[in-house]
Amino acid sequence: MRIAMVVATLSSGGAERVTTNLAGRWAGLGESVTLITWSDSADDFYPVDSRVTRLGLGLLHDSPSWFAALFGNLRRIRRLRRVLRALRPDVVVSFLSKVNIVTILACRGLPSRLVISERVHPPRAPLGAPWEQLRAWTYRRADEVVALTRETAEWLAVHAGCKRVSVVPNAVFLPLAVGEPSVDPRAIVGSDGNILLAVGRLVEQKGFDWLCRAFAKNCTQFSDWSLVILGEGPQRDRLESLAAELGISERVSMPGQVGNVADWYARADLFVLSSRFEGFPSALIEAMAAGCPCVSFDCDTGPRDLIDDGVNGKLVALGDVDALAGALGGLMRDPALRARFATRSEGVLERFSEERIMAGWRAVLSG
Repeated sequence: MRIAMVVATLSSGGAERVTTNLAGRWAGLGESVTLITWSDSADDFYPVDSRVTRLGLGLLHDSPSWFAALFGNLRRIRRLRRVLRALRPDVVVSFLSKVNIVTILACRGLPSRLVISERVHPPRAPLGAPWEQLRAWTYRRADEVVALTRETAEWLAVHAGCKRVSVVPNAVFLPLAVGEPSVDPRAIVGSDGNILLAVGRLVEQKGFDWLCRAFAKNCTQFSDWSLVILGEGPQRDRLESLAAELGISERVSMPGQVGNVADWYARADLFVLSSRFEGFPSALIEAMAAGCPCVSFDCDTGPRDLIDDGVNGKLVALGDVDALAGALGGLMRDPALRARFATRSEGVLERFSEERIMAGWRAVLSG
C-alpha cells in the first residue's frame, strides 16, 4: 500500500511524535510511506525512519495579514495537490485541523482514499470563524475521520456532519525515540531530590501557569521536591516571570526540548498533566507506561480514558488550582501511594498497546 502522510511540521509536539511513530511502523510493515510537511525537513525535531520518504514543502511561514494567510494556504493546496498527483498514493492520511482542511481541498477529485485525524477536542480549541466554516464544509468530504476519543467522535458527527468516524486513541510506542539534545536529569536536579515532572510545549493550553501556582503552595512543606517542565514555546518568559513572582525560581527548571524524555520518566517521582484541554495526551500515557504515578486535571477528553481516579492515578477538577495543589501534596508526602499508583498505571501498556492501536489504524486504512 502506498501511504502519503501530511502534517504541518515535525517540531516537538504530541501529534508530531505520533505521526513519526506511525510512519515508521507502517514502513516497517512493508508499506511505501511518504511523510509530507508544510515545513522544511531541516526543521525536524523527531527523527524519521530511514525507510520513510521524507518531503518538506518549505511552505510554513508566518502570515502578517489575512490576505497573506489566504495566499499562503492557496500555495499549500496547489503544491500539495501536485505532489499527491505525482505520488498517486492509495491512501492519504492528514493530521491536525487546519492541515486536514487544506489536505481535503488539495485532494478533491483525486482517486486516493482520504483519512483525516482530529488530534484535539474541537470545542475546546476553536479555529476562528473562517476555519470553523471550512471544517463544517470539508470534513464530511473525507472518506473517514479518526478521533482520539468517543466524545470527539460524537462532536464531529453532529457539528461537522462526518458520516464515518472511527475512534483510534494514541498507542504506547516503546521504546521511546531517542534524539538530541540529551539532557541528564542529574545535571538539572542532582541525584537525591524528588522530581515533579511535566512535559509539553510552553503554551497556554498546557496550563503550566496553573501548575506553578499549585507547586508554590507545596514548596515550603516539601523542600526536597523540584518541578521540571520539559518543552519549549512562546510562554517561557511569562512562566519564568511567574516563578520569580511566586518565589519558586530556584525550585523550577525548564531545560527546554529534550531528546531523552524516557530518562526523565524513569527519574521522575511524580508526573503531572495540568492542561486546560487535551485530545489524548501522549505525555500522560508515556509517563504511566513508564511506571510514573500521575496526577491530571480532568479535561473534557483524554485523561479520564487513562486514569481511574484513586486506582491508578489522581484526577482533579479542571482548573481547580487548590485541588491540584492538594493532590500533589498528598502524593508528595505518601511514597506508598505513589508506589501503588505506579504499579497500577502500567496497565495502559496492554490497553493501548502498539499491536492493538495499529490494528485499529489498519482497519481505517483498508476501509
